[in-house]
Amino acid sequence: MRRSRRRQGSRTKKRKFRRNGRFFVYIVECSDGTYYTGYTPCLKRRIGLHNKGKGARYTRDRGPVKLVWHKRYRNFKPAFLEEKRIKTLTRRQKEALVKGLKSRVILKKGGRSVKRGRR
Repeated sequence: MRRSRRRQGSRTKKRKFRRNGRFFVYIVECSDGTYYTGYTPCLKRRIGLHNKGKGARYTRDRGPVKLVWHKRYRNFKPAFLEEKRIKTLTRRQKEALVKGLKSRVILKKGGRSVKRGRR
């Protein structure tokens, strides 16, 4: 029989997840030039974790990372959905987002880019 790691007498407090407050969606550029997208309630702490190799598995071997874009949200759900949307974008679309280019490439919610021009 396998023993439980938790001791009989000790109680662990489960921390309640906050859904309101500050949440950031961010894009970091790794040392190999690739982009990583994530969300966090504390941006400074999360970037530090990425640089220490304790962040996401993807960034562990690609450090140090550099913050290239972020956006602040008041609630968890919009931040989470924006992170999911950004992760579906192509590299070119992410570069346009980072550079703030809105005139040439429109980033749609469907993840496709549409070039502006005459028909």
